[in-house]
Amino acid sequence: MLTTPQARTPLHSREISFNGYARDDGLWDIEGRLRDTKSHLFTTGSRTWAPGEAIHDMWIRVTLDTQFIIQDIEVSMKAHPHPECPEVVPPMDALIGARLGKGWRKTIETHLGGIKGCTHLRELLNSLATAAFQSIPGALFDPDETKPPMYLGKCKSWDFDGSVVMRVYPQFYKWKA
Repeated sequence: MLTTPQARTPLHSREISFNGYARDDGLWDIEGRLRDTKSHLFTTGSRTWAPGEAIHDMWIRVTLDTQFIIQDIEVSMKAHPHPECPEVVPPMDALIGARLGKGWRKTIETHLGGIKGCTHLRELLNSLATAAFQSIPGALFDPDETKPPMYLGKCKSWDFDGSVVMRVYPQFYKWKA
């Protein structure tokens, strides 16, 4: 928990969530949702939203195979501020066949960057890869057991020279590529 803040007025709330699912057909679904609300009346364009009413309520479902190749993608915009916003949904299909992994952010930018896409959907897609790696069993491990899990060396706790690696993966303690 954070400390008690100074007196303040709430303005904006953004909720982002992800859920991962194993499908019966051997594929994986990763679903993301982004929801924005204001705590006051908010007007943009010709529309005014009541406090707490969603300005953005966007969903993405990405279906992956075991190699993290996108097999399907579905997007829903339950709430959006402009009538033109849904025009970004069809271009999302350009990600079918792409692979989540190294270069994922560049892939998103190439296919959906700038006016080809939506800032909010790109934000969801950026983090969706992490949710996929957390959801799919074995995703973070190389089949070659002589190689460390891909998350080692990526944060303070998983430092190759640190106590967590020494305790959990002693075979990779002080490991050098």
